[in-house]
Amino acid sequence: MVGRIVAISCRPSKNVEMGQGVQELTNPKVYGNFADEGCSKDVAYIVLHPAVSFWNHYLIEPLVARKSAILGLNSRAANNDSTLLMERVIQDVGAGVKFLRDQGYKKVVLIANSAGGPVMSLYQSQAEKLTITSTPDGDPFDIIQDDLPKADGIAIVGGHLGRAQKFRVTLDPAILSETDPFGTDPAMDMFNPENGPPYDKQWLAHYRAAQKARHERITDWAVSRLRELRNPKGNMPARDMGFVIYRTYANPATLDGSIDPNDRPANGTIFGNAQQTNFSAAMYGRFTTLKSYLSQWSPLTIADGPKRIAETSVPVLNVRFSADEGTFPTETAIYDQVVGARGESYTLEGARHFPFKQKDGEKIVNTLADKLVDWTNRKVL
Repeated sequence: MVGRIVAISCRPSKNVEMGQGVQELTNPKVYGNFADEGCSKDVAYIVLHPAVSFWNHYLIEPLVARKSAILGLNSRAANNDSTLLMERVIQDVGAGVKFLRDQGYKKVVLIANSAGGPVMSLYQSQAEKLTITSTPDGDPFDIIQDDLPKADGIAIVGGHLGRAQKFRVTLDPAILSETDPFGTDPAMDMFNPENGPPYDKQWLAHYRAAQKARHERITDWAVSRLRELRNPKGNMPARDMGFVIYRTYANPATLDGSIDPNDRPANGTIFGNAQQTNFSAAMYGRFTTLKSYLSQWSPLTIADGPKRIAETSVPVLNVRFSADEGTFPTETAIYDQVVGARGESYTLEGARHFPFKQKDGEKIVNTLADKLVDWTNRKVL
C-alpha cells in the first residue's frame, strides 16, 4: 500500500455515538492513509466516504505518481454506519483538512466520490458558513467553526445526491409490512415479470409515489418513536433505539436501461444481482437507530449534495462516469445546474461506478487522475 497510516485527533465532543467506542469520550481519532512521498506542497487531496474505508482508494497511487499528495481518510463510522451522524462525519473531514494544513499544504481539494458527494458538499457549505446547531432529532450539536477549516475546491467523482435521496428511489414499495422481509404486493413488485422490464411509465409513476410514501412512513414512525422515548413524563431509560429496515435496494433503473439511460451494463447494480441485493442481510440502511436514520437516511437530513454545494463558493469539477450503474445522469446533472459558471463538467468514458474493477480500469483511472490534476492546476492553484 502506498502511503502511511496516520492517526488524527478530533476535538472531544459532549455527546458521542457509543457505536464508535469509548475512546470517543476522551480522545476521539480518525485514521487515514497519507501518501505524500515526492509530492509538492502546492496541493493535497482528501477523499472520504461516510461509511466505507477509503484507505486503499483507487486514486491514491495515480495521484502520488503525479506528485500530488492525498489523504484517504476513514470516518468514525467506517464499516459500521448504524449510528452514523452526518454532522459528526463532517467533523472528521475537518480533522483531515486541518491535518493537511498543518503539514504545510497551500491548497486542499475535496474529492467527493460516490457517497462522498453530499458529505464534501455539506462540509464545504458549513466551513464557509456554519449553521448547524442540532441534529435532525433535535439534540443540540456542539460543532464549532474551528472544526471545519475551509477547502479550496471540490471534485465530484461519480458522486450521488445523498444517502436519503438514494433511499427515496431504492426503497422497495412492494413490501407489505416493515416487520416481514418477504411479504410482497405483486402489483408493486419490480421483480415480478408481469410488471417489466421494460416498465410502463404510468406503473413507474405509481411505483415512485409508493416509494416516497414508504420513506415518509418510516420517517414519521421514527420521529414518533423518538418522541415517546424522550417524553419527560415517561419512564423510558434510553433516548434512542435500533431497528431494521428491510428491502432497501429496489430501483427499476437497475433492470431497465431506458430509465435514466447511460452506458451501464443491463440487469445489475453496483453490488451485483438486483434482487439478491435488495434482500441482502447487509445492504445499506438495513441496521440503524432512530437518531442515525433521521440524520443520514430520512428526508430531514441536511446532507443534500446539490443544496449544500450551491451554498459554497469554491471551484467545482463534476466528473460523471458514462457507464455508472449506481449514480445516474439526472443526478450528476443537478450538480452542474446548481454550481453554474464556477463548475466544470467532464464525462469519463466507459467508467463504471468502481472503475478499478474493470478490464481497462487502469487506463480509465489514469485518465481520471490526469483530469483531476489538470483541473486543479487551472482552477485551484
